[in-house]
Amino acid sequence: MHGLGNDFMVVDNRFQNILFTTSLIKKLSNRHFGVGFDQLLLVENINIHDIDFLYRIFNSNGIEVEQCGNGARCLAHFLLIKNITKKKFIRFKTLTRNIEVSFLKNNLIQVNMGIPLFNTEDIPCLKKNVIENCYSVIFESTKIMFSVVSLGNPHCVIICKNINNIDILRIGNFLQTYGIFPKGVNVSFVEIISFYEIKLRVYERGVNKETMACGSGACASAVILISKRLLSNEKKIKVNLPGGFLYIIWKGKNNHIHMVGSSTHVYDGIFFI
Repeated sequence: MHGLGNDFMVVDNRFQNILFTTSLIKKLSNRHFGVGFDQLLLVENINIHDIDFLYRIFNSNGIEVEQCGNGARCLAHFLLIKNITKKKFIRFKTLTRNIEVSFLKNNLIQVNMGIPLFNTEDIPCLKKNVIENCYSVIFESTKIMFSVVSLGNPHCVIICKNINNIDILRIGNFLQTYGIFPKGVNVSFVEIISFYEIKLRVYERGVNKETMACGSGACASAVILISKRLLSNEKKIKVNLPGGFLYIIWKGKNNHIHMVGSSTHVYDGIFFI
């Protein structure tokens, strides 16, 4: 499945109980010798009141991660088309938080990503809190200004005049190894179009490359820009990504953030281990 080109292998692991080791995930994620995907998504049973399924996410390097917004839409879509559930409102438990997914008109899916967290301990980020969530590092003699937020996974947001002129891979790799993000970080490069629209490119940790789309990165970018009053929270924000667009809705501090977008089923398959 894919969400705006961010592609996933989705496995119903409720009764199969397959052990996905790091080596197996790396093998399956290889685009030349395996299935090929950005992330592996597992749906598993869970015995918690008001939670429908356990939602697990593994990057292509085999490391389990906390959150994936595009993946949540795809997993909900998967459950629907495979008749695993008939609910129009599904609650998942992830590694760090619970999220809610609902089906809208015109094949759109909405994800309640929860409340954004700004404390550096929650991200985590080793830099101390400063005024208005603005930090800086020196990259090749150039000062890079950024802000941080957690949507259950760590995000760093960099505002740019033109995102097409940015060396995303080099800056993204630099921030992974600089030492201030002990669990790594997703790096969003955002260009403001208007008070209600942005362009976005995202370097995704674990995948270690630019992705076609990143749902939590879109949420993080909208949250940071609304917090800085560079975007309006009066209506939904359109986020343009290389693979398509998402809509983000956030009313401000202490409110849940919602993401709306599409999901696409590509094919089914069987593999033997």
